[in-house]
Amino acid sequence: MSKTKLAFFCQNCGYESAKWTGKCPGCNEWNTFVEEVIVKGTDKAERQDWKELGGNSSVKTVLINDVTSAEEKRIISKDIELNRVLGGGIVAGSIVLVAGEPGIGKSTLFLQIGLQLNHVKTLYISGEESEQQIKMRADRLGVKSEQFFLLTETNTQTIFKEIKKLQPELVIVDSIQTLQSPYVESSPGSISQIRECAAELQRYAKETNTPVFLIGHITKDGNIAGPKILEHMVDTVLQFEGDRHYAYRILRTLKNRFGSTAELGIYEMTGAGMRPVTNPSEILITQKEDELSGIAIAATIEGMRPLLLETQALVTQSVYGTPQRTVSGFDLRRLQLLLAVLEKRGGFHFGVKDVFVNIAGGIKVEDPSIDLAIVCALLSSYEDVPMPTKICFAGEVGLSGEIRAVNRIEQRIAEAEKLGFDKIIVSKYNAKALGKLKFGIDVVALGKVEELYQYLF
Repeated sequence: MSKTKLAFFCQNCGYESAKWTGKCPGCNEWNTFVEEVIVKGTDKAERQDWKELGGNSSVKTVLINDVTSAEEKRIISKDIELNRVLGGGIVAGSIVLVAGEPGIGKSTLFLQIGLQLNHVKTLYISGEESEQQIKMRADRLGVKSEQFFLLTETNTQTIFKEIKKLQPELVIVDSIQTLQSPYVESSPGSISQIRECAAELQRYAKETNTPVFLIGHITKDGNIAGPKILEHMVDTVLQFEGDRHYAYRILRTLKNRFGSTAELGIYEMTGAGMRPVTNPSEILITQKEDELSGIAIAATIEGMRPLLLETQALVTQSVYGTPQRTVSGFDLRRLQLLLAVLEKRGGFHFGVKDVFVNIAGGIKVEDPSIDLAIVCALLSSYEDVPMPTKICFAGEVGLSGEIRAVNRIEQRIAEAEKLGFDKIIVSKYNAKALGKLKFGIDVVALGKVEELYQYLF
């Protein structure tokens, strides 16, 4: 017989404790422990793992020098943005967690990817929607596939029985929070259920070399729902994000064992599904007829791809005692740092001004190379003088007002040249590295923020 026991789990990190504690010893958070009923199966005959449903248990230790290193086998999907984000395609035997807000388009995207893979036998497991709902969405996408199978089930044992019969080459689970293992006596979505279901799917993926996509929910704080260990267990974590008021969605890599973690895929949400955006620079730069103050173009890099973004700033006289500092898509502390540099090194009195900064297109940027464009947008709005339209910027600003060099400057210059810009302003320390390279665009090298002001205004 099974022995039933109670345990307490930290909702933040998944730490297990025999009794309730105020402070979690694992992550030092307060009041995060919840009580759950756990059934530890002691009788082997009682528990049917996926191995009994067709697994392979030939395991032995090997010397590392005897292991032959080879390129991992990948399934190349028809979605070029997904291929880029995963590092070149879907790796056989990998387990990928995709998280995002409700209604952002996770289910639509992966239903579309599964339907497009008409040469791969795909099983789509839905615990949230009925077969009719999925069929309606598939009809709207307008993609037909003879190799796409549906299963609406939440019990993991039933799922593995169906998997044994079907032998799929790709499994998509929507979502991991709805699955329920019979070996854990708690409700679906609880810490122990998510951990147990993910562990069963991980064993299946590794032992059959079948890639598995887990679609996950996020909490109101923006973190992936469930224990932190879920992110450690999987090979790749993708964040699907975007503003509901914009048509664009961003697929960002947070962790990837088979590629870069700085990659970014951009999609446009349309009535017929997600359309991959191959040239995001054109959509992120607003086409405008009049010259307006407070706008500067930044040449940034996301992963392997260069992007040109529009940075917007508005500087107005402060009506109240305390000036406002409002940002969208940029780090507020970084803005305060840049304002302090302009105040100290340039003598501009931003201390009595309200400052608003926005990155156009609803995109969030962490690359410090957009500092120079932000500074130019702020100065342009402060002086109310429009910037020349065919000029862009790539440089980091230091605390002493110097313009610092940024990496992979050649790619940024090439992207600016491709989009028809006449001039790019970079750090003079970057110009040394460029040497005698010839570009069809004028490269202006400056060393200080004061020089930049004199050059532009």
